[in-house]
Amino acid sequence: MSTPLKTLFDLTGRTALVTGGSRGLGLTMAEALGEFGAKVILTARKQDELDAAVAHLAGLGIEAIAIAADMGKPEEPARVVEAIRAAGLSVDILVNNAGTSWGSKTEEMPLDGWNKLLAVNLTGPFLLAQAVGKAFMLPNGWGRIINIASVEGLLGHHPRMIGTIAYNASKGGLINFTRALAAEWGAQGICVNAIAPGYFPSKLTGYVLDKHGEELRGDTPRGQLGCDDDLKGATLLLASNAGAHITGQVVVVDGGASII
Repeated sequence: MSTPLKTLFDLTGRTALVTGGSRGLGLTMAEALGEFGAKVILTARKQDELDAAVAHLAGLGIEAIAIAADMGKPEEPARVVEAIRAAGLSVDILVNNAGTSWGSKTEEMPLDGWNKLLAVNLTGPFLLAQAVGKAFMLPNGWGRIINIASVEGLLGHHPRMIGTIAYNASKGGLINFTRALAAEWGAQGICVNAIAPGYFPSKLTGYVLDKHGEELRGDTPRGQLGCDDDLKGATLLLASNAGAHITGQVVVVDGGASII
């Protein structure tokens, strides 16, 4: 007999860790996970923004706590995991959402900028997945890791826009990291997938959308940019038992822009 859909999507009893979760797409995904029963742990660099996010989630009836952390620093993932342990919690779902960008012509890209991008966008997710997997998911034989990549990790960057060589490289690396980890940990009950958003209004995309927003809308079959609700369904599917047979995949959420 098949399992009811409500049961498959139910996250009651699960705990989700969302990096970069104090605002924007990270907070939106935290809302979706919490709405379906998960307890939420948020990380971001700024404590005041985290406090506001926890209060916002509490107003929606979602239990949440926050741990201030900079995922660009290699010591932070282990510290976050220890803080979670000290709070008597575990992690079932990890959403590696924290990220940054840098606009520059490739020939002018500084090495410290390149290193910063890779530290936040690729090394941070690796170290956190490693720490969370070792502490919680591998011993428990169950886990869901969702890496927030980008269509920029699948495509070349349009030459009419400012260059983002380090961002594209880091997101492309995150996509293949997703595939490699899925292959390694799949037999141990851990599904690892990536979501590759197109252009969504955010602090990260503000400059590009100010200059090229209308062009980008025109290049998208749906004729619009992503909105706050557009990542919720994919996140919930990949975090729950409804997506138990999906691993190593990249779900592109871009309104069809990458197909034309």
